[in-house]
Amino acid sequence: MQIDDFIKLGQVGIETAMWVSAPVLIFGLVAGLVVSIIQAATQINDASIAFIPKIGAAVLGLLLFGHFMINRIASFTTWVYTQIPHVIN
Repeated sequence: MQIDDFIKLGQVGIETAMWVSAPVLIFGLVAGLVVSIIQAATQINDASIAFIPKIGAAVLGLLLFGHFMINRIASFTTWVYTQIPHVIN
């Protein structure tokens, strides 16, 4: 296995990690921004108020994109296992 193969493995692994984590992170970011805007408008500054909407948004992201995330991880795992013969040679 050449250095190019290791770079490709790392590149695909990082790309998969980004695609899998992006939906949950984006939903959490949007929920945090919405709560922050509401807190700024109402002048209620309590850190615990933003906690529950962020968790709810993360769960919603998992429910909506869970199938995509599992398929992406499964295809990456399958691809990695198909690369094993290249490592042996």
